[in-house]
Amino acid sequence: MDLSGCFKAYDVRGRIPDELNVESVYRIGRAYAEWLRPRRIAVGRDIRQSSAEFAAALTRGLTDAGVDVVDIGLCGTEGVYFATFSLGLDGGVMVTASHNPPDYNGLKFVREQSRPVSGDTGLQEIRRLAEAGHFTTPAGRGSVTAHDLASEYRQHLLGYVEAARLRPLTIVTNAGNGGAGLALDLVEPALPFRLVKVHHEPDGSFPHGVPNPMLEENRAVTAEAVRRAGADCGIAFDGDYDRCFFFDEQGRFIEGYYIVGLLASRFLLQERGARIVHDPRLVWNTLDIVRTLGGAAVQCRSGHAFIKDCMRKADAVYGGEMSAHHYFRGFAYCDSGMITWLVMAQLLSEAGRPLSALVDERMKRFPASGEINRRLGDAAAAIAAVRARYVPGAVAVDETDGLSVEFERWRFNLRSSNTEPLVRLNVESRGDAALMQARTLEILALLDQFR
Repeated sequence: MDLSGCFKAYDVRGRIPDELNVESVYRIGRAYAEWLRPRRIAVGRDIRQSSAEFAAALTRGLTDAGVDVVDIGLCGTEGVYFATFSLGLDGGVMVTASHNPPDYNGLKFVREQSRPVSGDTGLQEIRRLAEAGHFTTPAGRGSVTAHDLASEYRQHLLGYVEAARLRPLTIVTNAGNGGAGLALDLVEPALPFRLVKVHHEPDGSFPHGVPNPMLEENRAVTAEAVRRAGADCGIAFDGDYDRCFFFDEQGRFIEGYYIVGLLASRFLLQERGARIVHDPRLVWNTLDIVRTLGGAAVQCRSGHAFIKDCMRKADAVYGGEMSAHHYFRGFAYCDSGMITWLVMAQLLSEAGRPLSALVDERMKRFPASGEINRRLGDAAAAIAAVRARYVPGAVAVDETDGLSVEFERWRFNLRSSNTEPLVRLNVESRGDAALMQARTLEILALLDQFR
């Protein structure tokens, strides 16, 4: 069995049934157990039409390996994170393909304390074991116990807000027919907000398109709903709601970079001197906010496995990526879309200013291009050409993740994607949008020579 096509950098994900099917999921479950040697494992699943069948196959693989399974049922990926650390389990597996089309599914793995299992921390060993199919015979078969996490999970989420200081905001929520609607319904009765729900009902056929707000064409429905409702903000989630994306009261999509700065400010006001983890793609706005509020910024390679490791080592209170992954120390250093929107709602309740005003001020001080992707024939040669052109005159060069080159008034980061055959460019400046735009076009012109 060849599983190389569905084992990615951070998870397992593939088309059904060619790359991923019931048999391969069973074998992956056996292999995960063979590799980790756990006693008790959480298994959760998203709302995809194939997820119940895949969760059953995964559970058979685990129990045939002698592992006891705690079945937490329908949830987001953060549900598996929460179950694993809050119940003191040895690991967890989430059946999900996040924002991929309906004919895809996948698996995300964690070990004890919800530590991630990725390509360089065990995932490739699991692949080799699954492909070989030679498994140890256990002393006995494992058991399956259903566990309803709703009450504990709800209590944990609400611990991130101070209910007495919340205002009755009107908030548009677009679940994209993924699983976020279930979690929103769980916390809504305890909050003073009026939620205007769009594509709220879970539907694994995704009748309104894949739940991926990173795609510009998927944003219009949320933006229009915000304007129509006169809402204070809009929030759109991806399929397994480990990411959420924000729209201001005008329906304008807000780049994740500026959300990182806002959330960092919230935690630093609560805990002066705390550490904040950020990725290297766009940094000046975050660094400015963290320094102003007396925090310590910690730069880390992008990607959830790297960020979580940095978070633990630094004991950071919060970490953020411009890709809309936000990480919280109180959540075992894991990412959560639900915690993210609740913290933002608290911030907006207390700010006394609309979201547009909060971000406009930062965008003027540090205008940014947003992430621009290029599919190139020779990415390595393209990056080498950019290096040769810009590094000699730079003030600073950093290679934490890709190539970051800094000048006095502007900087850029250029990196190859961890998950797709793309290069990704981000450019920012100090208060000069025209300079940022000019340098962006200049670098893109150089990259396009390698298409």
